[in-house]
Amino acid sequence: MDGLEIDYQAPLSPHRQIAAWLRKRIDAGEFPPGKRLPSENDIQQLTGVAATTVRRAIALLREQGIVYTVPGRGTYAGQPPAET
Repeated sequence: MDGLEIDYQAPLSPHRQIAAWLRKRIDAGEFPPGKRLPSENDIQQLTGVAATTVRRAIALLREQGIVYTVPGRGTYAGQPPAET
């Protein structure tokens, strides 16, 4: 997983920088629909930010319909599969 250095002087807040980084990787096809994203803990260790910052980034992407979260399993790119 390539690194992300948070720029605390940038106009974008850290959680928005993380969200943009994840979205760029999703858009590039690194995380196609249905593929699990790195865990919150992995992203936290990679970036050095607080857990709440990572959760805010994931929540932002979820609100935008870019990812979905399955409790106890992780966060996935795309829309949740239709229940049958």
